[in-house]
Amino acid sequence: MSYLSKVREQNPLIHNITNIVVANFSANGLLALGASPFMADSHEEVSDVAQMSGAVVLNIGTLNEYVIQSMLLAGRSANQHGVPVVLDPVGAGATAYRTEVTARLTREIKLAALRGNAAEVANVVGRTWISKGVDAGAGDGDVIGIAEEAAAKLGSIVIITGKDDVIADGNHTYIVSNGHPILTKVTGTGCLLSAVVGAFLAVGGDAKTDAVAEGISFYGVAAELAYELTEGKGPGSFQSEFLNQLAVLTPEQVQARSRIVKYR
Repeated sequence: MSYLSKVREQNPLIHNITNIVVANFSANGLLALGASPFMADSHEEVSDVAQMSGAVVLNIGTLNEYVIQSMLLAGRSANQHGVPVVLDPVGAGATAYRTEVTARLTREIKLAALRGNAAEVANVVGRTWISKGVDAGAGDGDVIGIAEEAAAKLGSIVIITGKDDVIADGNHTYIVSNGHPILTKVTGTGCLLSAVVGAFLAVGGDAKTDAVAEGISFYGVAAELAYELTEGKGPGSFQSEFLNQLAVLTPEQVQARSRIVKYR
């Protein structure tokens, strides 16, 4: 059975502490996929919500001290109860504050997965990469090497998304070549992808890297089909159709169009 089918059958609860820009889009994307979003950041309940979730997704897009404490409380609870934690270090390296927060979260919370662009993940391992706001910017770094180094450092799955997506877990590395450039024209597609990673981790069992690879490919295939159906209509039409494709895309379609290569 595909992991996509498992997500739709099991309807895992995904606890999101995310940014104000993408909360609605992330929730709708998870619902379309077949997961169940829970958007909670109150100190009074995040530990309880994390404990009963299939995965916890932490996104630092719009930071403040209250939210940081919420993330620490939720992350620690998830760790205590065996719930996988995904971190999306939005803009890490762009400001000293984001860099410090990312370092603290990776130090104090055991991550199951880290999902970011090249600049963000490079920052986690102390590499220099030119960044512009929350975008990857220009750079000449070895993306595969950075992903593998981060996976070894964190002891977790690391996903660097870009023109091609790199997935490393310390033992194996995969390249996923699905997707479409129009994703960069819609705010929050990377953040939603981190939430989708959480949904696939929740059903991954002992094969979490395989589940993540399928989830990344699924997401890219949905984007490809959405673009084909809305070509020339612009990002607004694409965004709506993309949510549709997350809902209707079949495991058979994903398998037929999936472009996953085992690098090593």
